[in-house]
Amino acid sequence: MAKFSISTKGNNDIIDITPQVIEQVKKTEVKEGVCLISCSGSTCGITTIEYEPNLIRDFKEFLEKLAPRDKKYYHDETWGEKNGYSHLLSALFKPFLTVPIENGELTLGSWQQIVFCDFDSRPRRRKVLVKIIKN
Repeated sequence: MAKFSISTKGNNDIIDITPQVIEQVKKTEVKEGVCLISCSGSTCGITTIEYEPNLIRDFKEFLEKLAPRDKKYYHDETWGEKNGYSHLLSALFKPFLTVPIENGELTLGSWQQIVFCDFDSRPRRRKVLVKIIKN
C-alpha cells in the first residue's frame, strides 16, 4: 500500500489527485487489477469528475445545496465543531473509490479525474492511501 499527503483548505475544497494515483499505479507495474483510493476520516470524500474550473464551481454550489454550512445540525451540539454538514456529505460521497486497471492504466474516461473532497470546516493535512490489487 502506498500513501501520499495533501493539504486542503476545508469547506468543500476539491483537489485533483489523479497524477499522484497514476504514479502509484505505474510503480507497481500491475497490468490487470483494481486500484483502491481511500482516506481515513469521516469528513472527506473521493469521487470522479471532470476537473475544470466551472464544473468545480458547480459542484461546490451543489454540495452547499445538499448540506448548507450555515444550517443548524444536531451533530454540532455534540462536539461544537460546526461540521455536521461535512459528515453528511462524506456519508453520501464516501471516503474511498475503486477504479479498474487495464493494460497497466486506470480505466478513466478522457475527461474524468479522481478528486479528493475535503468537506470539513477547516484546513487539514490529509493522508491518501492507494492499494493496488492484482488480478
